[in-house]
Amino acid sequence: MFIISTRSFPPEVGGMQNLMAGLANALMRHGPVKIFADKSENYQKYDESIKLDIERFGGIKLLRKYRKANRICEYIEDNNNIRSIFFDHWKSIEKINSEKIKNIPTFCLIHSKEINYHKGTGANKRILGAINKAQYIVSNSNFTKNLAINNGLPEQKIHIIHPGCNYPIKIEKSFQLKAEDIYANSYPKIITVSRLVKRKNHQNILMCIKNLKSKFPKIKYISIGDGEEEEKLILLKKELGLGEEVLFLKKVEEQLKLALIKNSNLFLMPSIIHKNSVEGFGITFIEAASYGVGSIGGKDGGEGDAIKDKETGLICDGRDINSIYENIIKFFENQNDKRYGLNALQFSERFKWSNIVKKYLNLI
Repeated sequence: MFIISTRSFPPEVGGMQNLMAGLANALMRHGPVKIFADKSENYQKYDESIKLDIERFGGIKLLRKYRKANRICEYIEDNNNIRSIFFDHWKSIEKINSEKIKNIPTFCLIHSKEINYHKGTGANKRILGAINKAQYIVSNSNFTKNLAINNGLPEQKIHIIHPGCNYPIKIEKSFQLKAEDIYANSYPKIITVSRLVKRKNHQNILMCIKNLKSKFPKIKYISIGDGEEEEKLILLKKELGLGEEVLFLKKVEEQLKLALIKNSNLFLMPSIIHKNSVEGFGITFIEAASYGVGSIGGKDGGEGDAIKDKETGLICDGRDINSIYENIIKFFENQNDKRYGLNALQFSERFKWSNIVKKYLNLI
């Protein structure tokens, strides 16, 4: 029996939600899985449609955290066949009674921005107190591991296990045709799938698209996702005189998202560090790679684990518009995009959940 405690789980959409669902499904091949998750919109319909055993918690966040922790401890007392417990975040393990889990292999996942607090601060002390309850700290990249060590987390407990990826999946013909219609005869076809937040650096992407129009008159850029920067980015698009060559899609069906990725030439996400927020890994680079699409990412976070520079794509300085621009030009020189795409497809194989889950099982 495996237990998962998570604050982020489908039907909510996002990288963490995909990660925890992927882990749950991968573990199911090795034994029963019990999930303790937060309630979200349309969760009942989702839970009824899958095979996973999910117990949901709603209400005020603080009270929810205590109720979930107490319920997990009760469940542990009533079941003596628990092989391991997985916590998606230090806040998920914070209120757990450490005595209840001391003899169970326990994992706490870390992803960069949630642990990015300097030693000695109040938040840092809370993080250390919570995470030290776990036997294993799972870092999503080398960058995140180094950040954790610098912020006081015990190095001997940290293991790098990259997020897994269940793509590619078959794309229905209707969505393939819709993606082809959206792109039409454009070139190059560039896409980003992410939240519209400062860290993802959409503003510099838009300025690069403006500068690239003279070299690529048929360029098309699609951004999938919503977020707090949406209004500013739409205004910036207008100010730059960008029209049909830039398309913002807030929410699209999964099949259409995948079809748009598959039909693109470049996945572009030159992330930067914004305050405490930093890209720990970037699973969307691997999702794009699984469809044979190379990427350009930023140098400031863990993208170097998801993109092999000059092999599956390129790493740039996201704060420097010229760096983004020049790397996009290099990406398409001498048909490099095709070479990067083929290498990326091969590279993505190592991130399949069937391979990633073995790393957890070996620690157990």
